[in-house]
Parts: sequence; C-alpha cells; structure tokens
Amino acid sequence: MLCSKPLISAAVALMCLVGPAAARAQTSPALHQLIAGPTTVAFGHYDPIKPGVLTVKSGDMVEVTTMLTNSPQGLARMGLPAAEVQPELAAIYEQVTDRGPGGHILTGPIHVEGAEPGDVLQVRILSVDYDIDYGYNGCSGFVPSLCDEDRRSRLIRIDRERDLAEIVPGVVVPLRPFFGSMGVAPPPDSGRVSSNPPGRHAGNMDNKELVAGTTLYIPVWVEGALFQVGDGHAVQGDGEVDQTGLETSLRGLPSVHGAKGTDPRLAPRRDPHAPHPHGLRSGS
Repeated sequence: MLCSKPLISAAVALMCLVGPAAARAQTSPALHQLIAGPTTVAFGHYDPIKPGVLTVKSGDMVEVTTMLTNSPQGLARMGLPAAEVQPELAAIYEQVTDRGPGGHILTGPIHVEGAEPGDVLQVRILSVDYDIDYGYNGCSGFVPSLCDEDRRSRLIRIDRERDLAEIVPGVVVPLRPFFGSMGVAPPPDSGRVSSNPPGRHAGNMDNKELVAGTTLYIPVWVEGALFQVGDGHAVQGDGEVDQTGLETSLRGLPSVHGAKGTDPRLAPRRDPHAPHPHGLRSGS
C-alpha cells in the first residue's frame, strides 16, 4: 500500500491521512521510482522520438534522482576523492554514447498515459532534496575577471543538515534546491533539441523559484508528453551570471498530471488553413 512506503515529502504523507472513504472514492496515485543511470537518462537533449523509460498514469508520483552536470574526471580535477563519485555518474559516462548536442544529464523520458498534443502537463514539485553532500560552481561567465584563473571550477561542500554552503571562505549562503531543467519532448518538426537553451518544451529554464511546493505547466507536443528532469542546483541567484549555479545531484518527488481542455495560449497552434480535425471550418 502506498502509505506504508517511506516517502521523501511531508506533502505526500498528507495523502495518506484522507481515510478509507476518500480511498474508495478514487484510485490512489501510484508511487514510482526512477534512478538515474545509463538506461534511464537522456544525455544533452530533448527528443520527440526518444521512447519513454517509465510509463505512468496522470496523477502518479515519481521519486527521481538526477545527476550533476560534470564528469568524474572534471570532479577529480576539483579535488573530489574518487570514492565520492556517484557510481551512477561513472556508469553514465562509461556507457552512454548517445550524447548531445547539449551537456545536461536528464532523467527520463517519463511517458504520461493519455497526454496528447494540445494538452498541458501539470508538474507538481512535492519535494526536492540533496543526493550528495557536495556541488561545484563553474566560473567563466559574465565577468570572467572576477574568477580564479587557476581554478575555474570549484568544489563546494553542502551542509545538508543546516541547508548551508560556504561558497568562498567566510561567505556562507542558505540553500534552496531546485531542478534547473524540466521539460517535455519538443514538437516533432523540431527534431532533437539541445538541453542547453529553454524553448516551447520548457527545458533548461534555470528558474530558482521552481522549488518544492510549486507547480509548472508545460504544453504537450507529442503523445505521452515525455517529461525529463535534471540540472540540479543547491542554490542559484537570478540567473547563472558566473556560468553555473551550485550544481549538484538531487532527489525529488514530482507528480505529473495531463490536463485536458487547456489554456489556448499554451496549446500548440493550428494552421488556420489546414483542414479541421473534426471537419469544422476555421472560425466555427
């Protein structure tokens, strides 16, 4: 039973308190687990023809893990001991050859049953937590003269108990973890798109406000939506002006809902000269 499984969010625990009557009134959402690994990630892209690695129903919850955007070799150059490299990250870099054109490791795609072009995928972010106790910051962005020329990328330890990190000696900041990239497959005529820029499919928005407790709405372009998530940040300012946020691996619990009868501003636009799918004239 769902309520007997240890969860990572107090918000989800509330669902277990609704009582037998509510449980009989509707089917409880299922809880899935999706661990990032060589067979469960998209390396550097959103792709309208990439098959889903997990199929869920609308309303289901998915406990996901995501990988930071760096290689074991890159982390070693920053001073991370080999024993602290996540085995899943090492396996991804060893085994995944289908990469690019971007550089983010994204968990998924997740196929949402019943989601169709013209719908909106509602992603409720129930919880976000750290999966490791370190991250890194890359520095070669807007004002590169402020960066350390000898070490452009720096390893930063995360105090998971107190939600703090010492960014540079004497500068301690409160953390606010969020996923920098959440999106769906792009329109089919887009083909595979890079994970680097955002687009109509959402993607790499780096919106620091998308923390636990918020909801994201994304237009659906292909059957199943094909949701992906990654690019975890422990904290970030208003953008990545020095190149990155505090990049880290995260563990989160989104629930995904396919919404019918969507806001027309979010639905794919139809060519007014094309035949109406139900035989109606434009303007009918």
